[in-house]
Amino acid sequence: MNHIMPAFFAAALLAAPAAFAAEGTTATDRAPPSQPPSAMTPTEIKAYNEGLAQTHPYYIKCRKTLEIGSLVKKNRVCYTNEKWKEVSHKGNLDARDTAEAMQSKAGNSN
Repeated sequence: MNHIMPAFFAAALLAAPAAFAAEGTTATDRAPPSQPPSAMTPTEIKAYNEGLAQTHPYYIKCRKTLEIGSLVKKNRVCYTNEKWKEVSHKGNLDARDTAEAMQSKAGNSN
């Protein structure tokens, strides 16, 4: 009996990394969504995100934005984390370009 327990624990310790590795390969090897995330239903997005970490590049996040000119209507915009990063970067570049253009025009009024 004393020899069985250490062997059992050793086998469990050896099997644990293999189980975690098998679990991790399915999430990291996942392909990007086949259709645009904004065209997917919330149920499809939930099924796609199952097993993915929220920080994974292909994890889909949705945000609601107010529609310009409406007090009530909201649009649902969904992208992968990877695409949200690109959209945010492009928005920052556009804002920086606009601010620089306004500064240069303000400086030319002398």
